[in-house]
Amino acid sequence: MKKVVLSTISLLFGISLIAQNAELKLNLEKNKVYRFKSTSDQTVSQTVNGVQQSTGTYSNTTFSIKMIDAAADFIIAEVKFDTMIINTNSMGKMMNVNSATEGNMASSEMSDIMSGVMNRLSKNALFVKLGATGKVIEIVNSKMLSSILLKDTALITGDMASTIKTQLKNSISDDALKTNIELFTYNLPAKQVGAGDKWEIIQPVNSGGMSLDIQTTFLLKNINNNAATINAESSIKASANAKPLEYSGAKITYDGVTGMGKSDMVINTLTGLTQKSNSKTRISGDLNVSVQGMNMQIPMDITGKTDIIAIQ
Repeated sequence: MKKVVLSTISLLFGISLIAQNAELKLNLEKNKVYRFKSTSDQTVSQTVNGVQQSTGTYSNTTFSIKMIDAAADFIIAEVKFDTMIINTNSMGKMMNVNSATEGNMASSEMSDIMSGVMNRLSKNALFVKLGATGKVIEIVNSKMLSSILLKDTALITGDMASTIKTQLKNSISDDALKTNIELFTYNLPAKQVGAGDKWEIIQPVNSGGMSLDIQTTFLLKNINNNAATINAESSIKASANAKPLEYSGAKITYDGVTGMGKSDMVINTLTGLTQKSNSKTRISGDLNVSVQGMNMQIPMDITGKTDIIAIQ
């Protein structure tokens, strides 16, 4: 009897150990559509000539991914941003962008122009090459997509035309689209890991035109029923030799911008996709503005919260 009990305990312990290990990599079923919803709250505070200015942005995005082909080292996936809603409050001035509306490229309102571009994005799939870690290797149809999204920008006129066109290009650039996709996919070590294991990802991102490097350390807490619970901590800094932002003749550098972030997530061990994720970030530093021979510093502070949940 004693041997039977010990054998049973050993067997159960062995099963427990097996359950606490998994190969975390992107492993999608061909032609199956996986859908996610992301909500984000962000507040940007800047101090200009001693006066603090704040801009609050709430965004709601529905994202889907479908693997259409696979090779030994990567997959090809069809990615869609099905719905994008962005509500911005800048010092009491509201701007509402909604991809469900047609928009108007000839409008004097930035919200109509952005809605038009987002509407086009929601109707056109991105064909993306992804590695086992979830990193975007290439957006295969990037150039063709850019020409579709930025069609008719010549219709944008007025004093703010140059600034609006720059913001449009930044928001749908190849780097910006990669950043938006990797928000849902790029968390994986692409190897066998167990409870207590760590891995690190260094990710260049594009945020509002700023080039930032995010270094994230992931800690696998446990695995239960194909769900891996993970904590992550990130350090954020401006990319080395990051290009200045340019708006209406002003050149803006941000070398000293730094930040940090924390995330809690659950990843499906069978697919490598996020089941749910909650993250908070804070970025601060000075923007150095040069315009018409004048130089000024603008202290900036950005706080944000993003939630992702699988909806299919």
